[in-house]
Amino acid sequence: MSFAISKPITIMGANASGKTGLALELAKRTDGEVISADSKQIYKHLSAGTSKPEGTWKTVLTRELYLVDDIPYHMVDTVDPKSAYDAGTFATEAKALMNSISATGRTPIIAGGTGMYIQALWNGLDQLPPADPDLRKEMAAFAGERGKDALHAELAALDPKAAAMIPPGNIQRVMRALEITKLAGRPVSELWTGRFGNALPGHLGTFVFLKWDKELLSGRIKSRTVDAFDAWVEETRRLLERGYPEDAPGLKSLGYPQVMDFISGRLTRAEAIHSIVGLSMAYAKRQNTWFGRYKNALLIELRSPEDYDVEQLAEAIIRAGEGER
Repeated sequence: MSFAISKPITIMGANASGKTGLALELAKRTDGEVISADSKQIYKHLSAGTSKPEGTWKTVLTRELYLVDDIPYHMVDTVDPKSAYDAGTFATEAKALMNSISATGRTPIIAGGTGMYIQALWNGLDQLPPADPDLRKEMAAFAGERGKDALHAELAALDPKAAAMIPPGNIQRVMRALEITKLAGRPVSELWTGRFGNALPGHLGTFVFLKWDKELLSGRIKSRTVDAFDAWVEETRRLLERGYPEDAPGLKSLGYPQVMDFISGRLTRAEAIHSIVGLSMAYAKRQNTWFGRYKNALLIELRSPEDYDVEQLAEAIIRAGEGER
């Protein structure tokens, strides 16, 4: 038996933490629909490398819906990999979806690990200059020729505070910080308002942070990568054969550059997998740090595989959000 609850539920956590499975269980129990907050799953054709939930597109009452276990799963498989997509656009589209889902008496379940998407949706973003395609191309060419460390050094020269907060390996954030600094004519750190606080609006929704033991999470990431790798290679090969460039925004997603290096012979299979696992673990660490700042989120610590029981977890989350029924 399912019933709608009054507030949206947001499930956050690192990659491979089980957000999708829990979101689907919650949707079943609350007559809900899921909204993905994942910057990779938004892209069409990217499935094996993004752990996109397996579903089918169907027409339901004149609406085209992506259904997973007959549950509407929004904001996956919609954007062409050649197109850029940002947090501001996500927030606008996700808010409209939440309103339309709530208007039908159903419960919106937001699930994803892209911290900037969660931030943009619930706390808003700083008002910053829009992207400049020509400047982006110039920085990408610089990074390709001189390396990402050199690009980070340029940011450090212009804005040491921002450079200290953004790791050199996160080239997209480095480029965005440089872009804003150059377009605004002042350091990007001076434009940050500090709205990245320690709270989410608990009066508007229920927020949950799934946090795995580090070693267990590492094992889950390794298993997922190894299991998906062959399908990942075929998926990427088909996209390249269809004419998608290696620098398409979607193909810059974590792991795809290493898969392309394997396809071209620049990396062995073992080297590609090792690199992807390492990058995924580093990303997971950043995700846990990001979500850990939201002190009013319900923290669910998973210290053993048995702790991940979606039925029990869903019950606990519903009780936390609505109280005993």
